Amino acid sequence: MTFFSFFNNFLTWWGAILLGALDSSLFVFVPFGNDAVVVYLCARDPSLFWLYPLLVTAGSVAGAAGTYLIGVKIGDAGLSRFVARRRLERLRNRVKDIGGFAMGLSAILPPPFPLTAFVLTSGALKVGLARFLLVFAVARLIRFGVEAALARRYGASVLRLLESERAQQIVTALVIVSILVTGITIARVWRSTRRPRT
Repeated sequence: MTFFSFFNNFLTWWGAILLGALDSSLFVFVPFGNDAVVVYLCARDPSLFWLYPLLVTAGSVAGAAGTYLIGVKIGDAGLSRFVARRRLERLRNRVKDIGGFAMGLSAILPPPFPLTAFVLTSGALKVGLARFLLVFAVARLIRFGVEAALARRYGASVLRLLESERAQQIVTALVIVSILVTGITIARVWRSTRRPRT
């Protein structure tokens, strides 16, 4: 049984939305998770290739909005509790330099681009929410839409590739990394919220 076959019941419209939201949240790390799900679902059901990018994008925007609002709540002073100090100053400068429009475009970039940290920083620095989320949504839709179109075109080959033994090993490794990093992130956030304010 392949990884995708095992999660076949989860890989539906609601699963696509949920994974999109989790991947853009502060707590869950799912490298290439959204991309793999879009490609798999569109290859499995080419007639709905237009739907899955919309669903994953909707979830992704919802997750990003939540992360943005957490950033607003903690403010600039609280960012160091959630973002490594060596990365924080670079993020602050980049957000201030390029603004919300370009920040939203960051949604099109793949890992290891620190998307969640950028969204959090945008919220803390109060980049315009509506414009940011609009550009974020368009960028996500372009990314997932291109993947969906390719999956539709090369569906049978994509399914064979994704269900191959090597692909399953890669996916399993990514799932393990995702679980470990998610656990570390949750622990770090928990510690940061318990730390007394100075």
